[in-house]
Amino acid sequence: MPKMKTKSGVKKRVKITASGRVKHKKQGLRHILTKKSKKRKRQLRKHTTLNLTDEKRMKVLISG
Repeated sequence: MPKMKTKSGVKKRVKITASGRVKHKKQGLRHILTKKSKKRKRQLRKHTTLNLTDEKRMKVLISG
């Protein structure tokens, strides 16, 4: 049976933290920024961790 390949799209977008959580950048800061408030755009700049359900799926894709 061949080895599982890591999904390269996921590899570029997420990172595993030292504690094992999956860190990613928030979506919604690419275009149509005029209608979004300053506060909302500022908060979208921060990275955040995935919830546990999505985290398990991402770890499978990354582990390859």
